[in-house]
Amino acid sequence: MTKGKAIIETGWNFDNSYARLPKSFFTSLNPVTVRSPKLIILNYSLATFLGLNVQALQSKDGVAVLAGNQIPEGALPLAQAYAGHQFGHFTMLGDGRAVLLGEQITPVGERFDIQLKGSGQTPYSRRGDGRATLGPMLREYIISEAMHALGIATTRSLAVVTTGESVIRETNLPGAILTRVAASHLRVGTFQYVAKWGTIEEIRILADYTLQRHFPEVDATLNRYLALLQEVIKRQAGLIAKWQLVGFIHGVMNTDNMALSGETIDYGPCAFMDAYDPATVFSSIDAQGRYAYGNQPSIAGWNLARFAETLLPLLHEDEAQAVKLAQDAISEFPELYHRNWLAGMRAKLGIFNEEVQDESLIDGLLRMMEEGHADYTNTFRALTFETPEDTTLFGTTEFTQWHELWQARLGRQQEPKASSYQLMRNSNPAIIPRNHRVETALEAAVEQGDYSVMEQLLHVLSSPYTHSPEQADYCALPAPSTRPYRTFCGT
Repeated sequence: MTKGKAIIETGWNFDNSYARLPKSFFTSLNPVTVRSPKLIILNYSLATFLGLNVQALQSKDGVAVLAGNQIPEGALPLAQAYAGHQFGHFTMLGDGRAVLLGEQITPVGERFDIQLKGSGQTPYSRRGDGRATLGPMLREYIISEAMHALGIATTRSLAVVTTGESVIRETNLPGAILTRVAASHLRVGTFQYVAKWGTIEEIRILADYTLQRHFPEVDATLNRYLALLQEVIKRQAGLIAKWQLVGFIHGVMNTDNMALSGETIDYGPCAFMDAYDPATVFSSIDAQGRYAYGNQPSIAGWNLARFAETLLPLLHEDEAQAVKLAQDAISEFPELYHRNWLAGMRAKLGIFNEEVQDESLIDGLLRMMEEGHADYTNTFRALTFETPEDTTLFGTTEFTQWHELWQARLGRQQEPKASSYQLMRNSNPAIIPRNHRVETALEAAVEQGDYSVMEQLLHVLSSPYTHSPEQADYCALPAPSTRPYRTFCGT
């Protein structure tokens, strides 16, 4: 362990509460060192929020930490064990290419995991090399920061460094390491691992830890483990609704990719929908469409049911009663999700109050969008700025009738229409990380060493609700293609 002056001045302020849990939950090990680390991108605002010295992070010692070549003072690196259902099939998993350095305590006392992704083999690598390539790490940086700007709970990206080493995939690709920042890396799969291979007491320890870390407000006099389940359900209901409202498709909603904190985690074959279609799938490995856009709410419910199963021994000493408590809690998810989604859709249409007919109005628009292959983001953007002629729906009798119904709906509110359109500007992003824009930025970075395209993309994505003139070009759709857009896990 290196404990030099430069590293201390960087501002690392680690605690290691996860390392104080039972040793079966993780394996202590250092990242595998790399040949020649180079800093590619650093998130200045996030670094400052975490209490880190930006200048020191860019120094040789600072970059060495971000590459895993040096261990900062106070860190206790480890790889977490977890399991999970991958496309419905249960398997043992774990941090196969990531190491948790520790938990950074910010200047205001908040706690965040600092994880190096692509940091080498661990006992959980399952014949993998433990490394990551530059393209997918930059992709996670772009998408996670865009999600944060959109107001969606997410892990974030502090930095990407190249390793100076090649990683063998289909071809030799430049290796890279992402520094990921998360409220925690506790997953549904973490509980599945302990429930499968641990003891009931260890499940209780993990549940107590999760409550303390993420839900300290839970009343200790209640059934605290039922409350844990209910709180996780609430957070996921809100999170998945926000995904749907912006057209985000995660791509691999395996149980190990559901964070109990309620953050979006593990950006692999994720993408944003262009033309509205609930059947949209981008992932090359999701041939059956299990994780299609329209399936995400039901898959979230399925994942939460798997979480509930791990808690059964804690919910009640009588198994039948425990199952009933779990089923009752899970049965609330669809309504919680729907309530969040409906409130969000009302806001996207400038609606402040509630009327019974609102859902019919919303469904009518979405049906027209699906049938007309209308762009999801740009359609709401056109409605926001009263330019319906900019949508592919314009000119049809059905859309004209819908538009009249919508305007009449806005006219029945106490709030003036100006307030409705302001609500819409706050609820409908001008831009999303369009798939073709992301690919262009990654191609320039990986193949040409030109990071300016990515930097400009990150700049415009950082304020999606400002609707500024410079964002106009980024609203444009990709050129027509005979091949569907496909994304890959990037392992």
